[in-house]
Amino acid sequence: MTVLVSGATGFVAQYIINDLLKQNYKVIGTVRSQETADKLKKLFGNNPNLALELVADIAAPNAFDSVFKKYGSDIKVVLHTASPVSINTRECEKDLLIPAVNGTKNILEAIKKYAAKSVERVVVTSSCAAVVDTSNQGDGSVVYTEESWNPATWEICQVNGISAYCGSKKLAEAAAWDFVRENRNAVKFQLSTVNPIYVFGPQLFDEDVKDRLSSSCELINALLRGKPEAQYLQGMRGNYIDVRDVSRAHLAAFQKEQAIGKRLILSNGPFTYQNLEDDFPQLKGKILVGNPGSGKDIHKTMPTIDNTKTREILGYPFKSLKETVDDTAAQILKKDGKLWA
Repeated sequence: MTVLVSGATGFVAQYIINDLLKQNYKVIGTVRSQETADKLKKLFGNNPNLALELVADIAAPNAFDSVFKKYGSDIKVVLHTASPVSINTRECEKDLLIPAVNGTKNILEAIKKYAAKSVERVVVTSSCAAVVDTSNQGDGSVVYTEESWNPATWEICQVNGISAYCGSKKLAEAAAWDFVRENRNAVKFQLSTVNPIYVFGPQLFDEDVKDRLSSSCELINALLRGKPEAQYLQGMRGNYIDVRDVSRAHLAAFQKEQAIGKRLILSNGPFTYQNLEDDFPQLKGKILVGNPGSGKDIHKTMPTIDNTKTREILGYPFKSLKETVDDTAAQILKKDGKLWA
């Protein structure tokens, strides 16, 4: 079976591709340049079951058409992971909203035009940002479930980059569900979405441990490497999930019948920056220590994410915060030539 993975160079996407190849799927990944294609192909050992195709701009009209023209009926599953993450932008509509929404619409339209009868399952990588209301993150009485939606509108979410990013995830996911409803007689595929919260975990390849990591992992990276911004992250809090669990969920989303038409919310509980600091007693004197043990009190003021339905569908336990953070830290410290003990 052939699976198309958009945004193949992404943190999560690389794990998805790796898991797919381990299960003997043929994988077509889309990348933005030939340079990144060559690098990724090499990292995967020039695996003959991995093909990479160029899609320079997912928001451009007919962006994915050439891929579907080339492979057509071979593609049975589409995992759309590509989406912009430019949270520091001041041009929210141009850099976040339009690319996220149009990118999602483009890949679905390409399926409709060239693979309407062959693609059976589509999984869109959304986010918990499409689930939660970012305006009440200090209310411990709030509970979010798989039925919850971020109320942000196109206009409201353009206040700043973070609001726009959250809004882009909500609007792109909504566009996918709308497409399915409006084209039920034109396509055969079933849709599922995967909605992870902050994604931690080691990079799939050690070569990808750079000075700056993906937005979530950068929280741990900044702490371990003593970056100035770590000082300003002391009030940081949220929920977490391990990247390896996110990858498994993408496969389960198209492999399991129970996942059809479902939103899979991926969260394994809350964390604060203090929790991260507390996890490294052996590095005392080398990293910020904050106020040890105070993280648990902050948890009480945070909304709850109840993903019971998701856990029942997936059927596997998520990795603990300690395992996730330890594995991430071990890779970073190894890269820097520091002992992890």
